[in-house]
Amino acid sequence: MEIIGPDFWYKTMRLSDGVTLIHEPWVKPFFRCNIWHVRGRDADILFDTGLGVYSLRPEITRLADREPICIASHTHFDHIGCHHEFENRCVHAEEAEILARPTNHLTYADVYANEDMFDALPESWSSAAYTIRPAPAQRLLQAHDIVDLGDRSFEVIHTPGHSPGGIALWEETTGILLSGDVIYDGPLFSDTYQAASEDYQSSLRRLTELPVSVVHGGHFASFGRERLKSLASEYIARQHLAGCHLYR
Repeated sequence: MEIIGPDFWYKTMRLSDGVTLIHEPWVKPFFRCNIWHVRGRDADILFDTGLGVYSLRPEITRLADREPICIASHTHFDHIGCHHEFENRCVHAEEAEILARPTNHLTYADVYANEDMFDALPESWSSAAYTIRPAPAQRLLQAHDIVDLGDRSFEVIHTPGHSPGGIALWEETTGILLSGDVIYDGPLFSDTYQAASEDYQSSLRRLTELPVSVVHGGHFASFGRERLKSLASEYIARQHLAGCHLYR
């Protein structure tokens, strides 16, 4: 398999409304975390930080010359790998302990962090040696908290189901939803030890009520409100069907 060095590991794409997507193109799509940078007048958001196989900081420094507010959508390994590189870290209170002490079991790295994730490998990759570095949070987030960037602000929406402390960030003025892994345009992942189907369905129903213009998910391509409603209804219908089969 091809070996890729740090200079070519990340790809950056500037979108509209001060939003930039950073991702790791050599990681297969199911594991390829979307890292979102949102520019504000007085502060910036960095929403998730990828696998952590190479430093993310140089990519962020090229976008802005200030320390971002680094927020974890949740604490699965593919989303928090570089959180330790940033000073101003935030996470929902229910997953703060995992971010501070991220064992491979608690972050799912013990199951999924291996060569099968990659289309090309980072230098000196070793599944046995891979681990997430501790990154204790400076701010514990709760539902309805506001992340203020000066000229714009995002509301924290607690979205349990995929994980207990999963969050999305909602900007009412633009209709932007940074959704993390609770919803994206791909197979929704809800069969882990942390997952809770009823909570997941409630979270999806809550998101479909928002007047969303665009959803920037934790994986795969961004999409609009109609696709959000379709993905949510498909997931809920599958869960109901599974429940009916279970009790036959």
